Amino acid sequence: MGGRREVAAPFVASGPCGVAIRARLKTLTPEDEKVLTLVGAHLGSLASKDLKARCVDGLEHSARTWAARKRELTAASSSRWAGSITKATHDQWALVRRGQSAYVQSLEASIETLQRRLSLPIGERGTRHSPGGYRSAHEWFHKTRRLHALEGRLVSVSADREAGVVRVSRGGKRLLKARHNLGKAGLTEAKWRERWEAERWFLQADGESGKRFGNETIRVTPEGEVSIKLPSPLAEHANAGHGRYVLAAKARFPHRGTEWADRVAANRAVAYRIHYDVQRGRWYLTASWTFPVAKTIPLDDALADGVIGVDTNADHLAAWRLDTHGNPIGHPRRFFYDLSGSAEHRDAHVRHALSRLLNWAKTCGVKAIAVEDLDFTAEKTREKHGRRKRFRQLISGMPTGRLRARLTSMADSTGITIIAVDPAYTSKWGAQHWQKPLTTKSRKTTRHDAASIAIGRRAQGHPIRRRTAPPPAHQSDVQGHRTVQAGVEAPVREGTRPRIPGPRTRCVPPDTERTRATRTPKTVRDVRSDQVWVQDSLLLTNEER
Repeated sequence: MGGRREVAAPFVASGPCGVAIRARLKTLTPEDEKVLTLVGAHLGSLASKDLKARCVDGLEHSARTWAARKRELTAASSSRWAGSITKATHDQWALVRRGQSAYVQSLEASIETLQRRLSLPIGERGTRHSPGGYRSAHEWFHKTRRLHALEGRLVSVSADREAGVVRVSRGGKRLLKARHNLGKAGLTEAKWRERWEAERWFLQADGESGKRFGNETIRVTPEGEVSIKLPSPLAEHANAGHGRYVLAAKARFPHRGTEWADRVAANRAVAYRIHYDVQRGRWYLTASWTFPVAKTIPLDDALADGVIGVDTNADHLAAWRLDTHGNPIGHPRRFFYDLSGSAEHRDAHVRHALSRLLNWAKTCGVKAIAVEDLDFTAEKTREKHGRRKRFRQLISGMPTGRLRARLTSMADSTGITIIAVDPAYTSKWGAQHWQKPLTTKSRKTTRHDAASIAIGRRAQGHPIRRRTAPPPAHQSDVQGHRTVQAGVEAPVREGTRPRIPGPRTRCVPPDTERTRATRTPKTVRDVRSDQVWVQDSLLLTNEER
């Protein structure tokens, strides 16, 4: 195993730090929709101007410039609306900067791979860990052109990052590019314009602890009444006191509604966002809040009742339950999902598969689920797997980060701990040591099932292989027990093998008669005697005689 990398230790994944729930605003009147449209468009224009000002500031941004922007926004809306707009602007600018850094790292990795492959002779075979040279001079020539293009792109992006220049579009870059190809997007110009304007609206407000119902700008009572503090230019549309507008629709949160009601009744901070789905023609209200991250329990306590190892694949989750000693129990389970279609369709399939996994874990009484800490960022590049397009699409479609975050969030309410392990060699070693022994006539163990056992055993700290190497001196247990299937504290771990009647080879039934008679020894001492020893029930003494 030359060149094998070090395997990182497993760790308990941190729980969620916030929650978001959504409710549909039904029975809105035409006046309600008109007011929401006016408020969203007005605040959206202010948000666009503020984002432009923040991008102009670049790295020269300071608390003074922030205060100046907020004062300008307050005059056109309110102090609370201005605070929400500036906070959203800073979050969006920081997100673009993080994406810019990731793009620079991706370009550097691609350039390094291209330079290495171009330096190799044409047709040289690659190794298991790195690709070889290009197959033909034609491909080599085009890769040199791509190398120059990437180097120029890296120079431009690096210069922008050092100068603090970012390129961001409110409403989304994908929707913006769809304007130039409406036929492919399946939109008309009017429909695209409606979606573009709706995406650029701004109707969100941060919560405030201690204020009435946790939010002064968008207020939702425990009974579901929704009211909005109108900006000063739109105060004429108010239908309630203090420049507020009360919607006719009631908000009902079917998911975590009790938790939300308790928080609102205690005047704790809750952030709200109102958005319009153009395709469905529906208005939605999203409530969100944060809470301190729960302290993770020790790894040994989480593994006290065993663990369920889960192997993530392109179309299903392969899971197998292990006991405290790392032995598989029962049969493997598979939870299928479909990652084709829209993002909402994929997310629904993933949530359904994770719900079935958690329900099975609760039925088994297991308090820990082990998953791989996957990251395919370095594996998605064209330069490493250029010809393997289907493979690149496969790993790009696997929602590794989102699946783990979703599983951690869903498991937090069930009391199940998520353990992340290093994914190195789990599929290879699992298939090598566990696939064949667990395959029977009635059960076909797949490579993914065996990988789930390897993941679970790595979380428990056991070696993946089923048996360690024999002692170097001889084949007995003088130098220690050779199996690793049971812990030191397990009872009868070092016990002798139970005696089974029958011939020593166990190849014939125990009651089979021998076909060969036993020979009599030639020594006198070992010759069998025909006399039978009998003991009387009463012993006779001399006095009785």
